[in-house]
Amino acid sequence: MSADPATPLPRTTSAVEDYLERISELIKTKGYARVVDIAAELKISQASVTTMVQRLDAEGLVKYEKYRGMVLTAAGEAVAAHIAHRHELLTQFLRQLGLNESVIARDVEGMEHHVSPETFAALERLTQHLEAHPGLRESLQG
Repeated sequence: MSADPATPLPRTTSAVEDYLERISELIKTKGYARVVDIAAELKISQASVTTMVQRLDAEGLVKYEKYRGMVLTAAGEAVAAHIAHRHELLTQFLRQLGLNESVIARDVEGMEHHVSPETFAALERLTQHLEAHPGLRESLQG
């Protein structure tokens, strides 16, 4: 799912993207996201999470209430959807190459924040081509 091209996404850092990705995943699986849950997921202190969540609130990406948790704003949801789409596409692409799931998971985490929009668009086209041509895909898998 891509965001509306007429509405540009706010510029984000890889740290902000990691937080938004975790917040979105927690809301989908648990119905809510709290500082303690994010800290456990990211293996960092609750104080660090609180500082970042307050920043995300100030930037309009989450609505945070102390001791209650947070929800994504429309802007936060758009960024989270973009991140999820990028993560899924990179996962699909590497699966097309026949890589091991643990390698895919590690590589996607490393790649997802550093792929330019141009490269991402090319990977998206290549992934669609590989899905449409199983023989080509099989020839690439070692």
